[in-house]
Amino acid sequence: MFEVSLPDGKRINTEAKESWLDFIKREIGHGLAKSAVAVSINDSLVDVTSTVQPGSMKVITLKSREGLDVVRHSAAHIMADAVTQLFADTKVAIGPSIESGFYYDFDSPHRFSESDFEAIEKKMDEIIKAKQPFVRKVMSREEAVKLFSDMGESYKVELIEEIGDSTVSLYFHGNFVDLCRGPHVPDTSFIKVFKLLSVAGAYWKGDEKNKMLQRLYATAFNSKTDLDNYVKMVEEAKERDHRKLGKELDLFDFSEDVGAGLALWTPNGSVVRTVIESFWKKEHYRNGYELIYTPHIGRSSLWESSGHLSFYKDSMYSPMDIDGENYFVKPMNCPFHIALYKRKKWSYREFPFRWAELGTVYRYEKSGTLNGLKRVRGFTQDDAHLFCRMDQLEQEIVKVLDFSLHMLRRFEFANYKLYLSTRPEEGFVGDIGSWDKAEIALKTTLENSNLSWELNEGEGAFYGPKIDILVTDSIGREWQLSTIQVDFNLADRFDLSYIGDDGKEHRPIMVHRALLGSIERFFGVLTEHFKGAFPFWLAPVQVAVLTVADRHFETAEKLKEKLFKKGLRVKVDDRNEKIGYKIREWSVLKVPYILVVGDAEVSLEKVNVRKRGGEQSAFDTEAFIEKIDKENFRGVYF
Repeated sequence: MFEVSLPDGKRINTEAKESWLDFIKREIGHGLAKSAVAVSINDSLVDVTSTVQPGSMKVITLKSREGLDVVRHSAAHIMADAVTQLFADTKVAIGPSIESGFYYDFDSPHRFSESDFEAIEKKMDEIIKAKQPFVRKVMSREEAVKLFSDMGESYKVELIEEIGDSTVSLYFHGNFVDLCRGPHVPDTSFIKVFKLLSVAGAYWKGDEKNKMLQRLYATAFNSKTDLDNYVKMVEEAKERDHRKLGKELDLFDFSEDVGAGLALWTPNGSVVRTVIESFWKKEHYRNGYELIYTPHIGRSSLWESSGHLSFYKDSMYSPMDIDGENYFVKPMNCPFHIALYKRKKWSYREFPFRWAELGTVYRYEKSGTLNGLKRVRGFTQDDAHLFCRMDQLEQEIVKVLDFSLHMLRRFEFANYKLYLSTRPEEGFVGDIGSWDKAEIALKTTLENSNLSWELNEGEGAFYGPKIDILVTDSIGREWQLSTIQVDFNLADRFDLSYIGDDGKEHRPIMVHRALLGSIERFFGVLTEHFKGAFPFWLAPVQVAVLTVADRHFETAEKLKEKLFKKGLRVKVDDRNEKIGYKIREWSVLKVPYILVVGDAEVSLEKVNVRKRGGEQSAFDTEAFIEKIDKENFRGVYF
């Protein structure tokens, strides 16, 4: 006999002779047993069909996020089964659940395309309807290697040979077997609704030196409504893809001659970026920051002191030889900010320092991971470092959080999720007392913010606790933009100090802080958030003045000058084209206001205004100028 603790605190003595499913039916209820897909025992997930174990248990149901992950992982196995039945000589690699669904990587002589999806989904339906049980078996590594070798599944053999344990777990359903830790749903019928989404290339183990495999992406939900809503969101996301909009609106480009992952900003995109950066700079000055500039390269000794050459070298580019010494292009700005700090000995009276930089950094990213502006090799960080005393930390965290939310709201992000990540159990630097004080400062700030937040216990970086802010965009997707990170590592590595009120040297607290993340990634997220229809203050061209005929050019130019004097961004289109054609072209470019100037407008001193979205009206010229002058956001230097 042993004891099992239920979530409500009830303790039950039982014997290790029954499955969790039978235990749930007897001790909790048949209704819960029907929706159970796994069990959490002592915070580890196991199959609901496995034998009862002692400890604290929780039932994982179809309605929970954990349950949905189990469903999706099981669906991945079913998809792999269907694919190998349909396409001869196909080998399977890996197939995990992911945030939006699941995928599986295949090595197949068949070139997959969307035209295959219907057949694969039909075969998956057959497997699901057959209600095949998922059965877990534990084998020795040698037995498993022989099994998969006999099947010709070389990728599974390679994975098993890399496992250090003497045994491995396999899951069977029907005639299909896969190497897997599990858990899985009791049988294939638990997969309610699913859909294949796309196909892409993926290197084996993510290494460009390995073979390129084919990755099938799919998703699964517990109701058709949830699936339909997700598919609708995916279609909307395709329309909002910043790479697509970047071409349509001529915002940025990439060139093979320049190199992968290195963005070229067009005049249109550069206008938006300039407005963002001008606003960023003004707001930093208003919030007590000092702006600094640092080099793009640094001596190898700097990166040795910071630890980057030990822990981050794979993401750094090869060194260049300058006067017999190795120099590296910077992957981060932190060591340069520290070098500025070390230029003199500071007094406790001079704290805090808030130093911010739009610093361009360079990091190696595998070509398969590059994704427009969201994943590049050269990008500009919205970066700042705070140096303060421990007794100032909470006040500084409050200011940074308020500043972060102020910036995000200006760009019309209204919904947030905040997460506090605390000290990991092992491998951290700094003393526990400092960690505790820093965590209390972060936690108190969150508790007083009137915002919902969650605790990620033990998920902090090895060098300090942090707050992450995730924003929800206009179609419900989450993006991590802002981060507030306490650092106990670099201050020690560089032996930073200040003179305290006791006349002795003390270690300052260092805080890394990003409000928007990288400018490139933020621009990509922002473009998708607005679907390219930037707010008036951000639009590359705020007003387009269109002439009906050549004789209207002079009036259009005078109108342009008046708008220019108000600080507005204006283009005159005097091409010898039909006015309907010109209106359509500027509408596609999502210009907030299109002004048509013809005979009537010239004689009456009015403008024919077409507002983005279709609204059309006639305005007295001066009244219109006054109207949009008030509409323009004056919080920028541009």
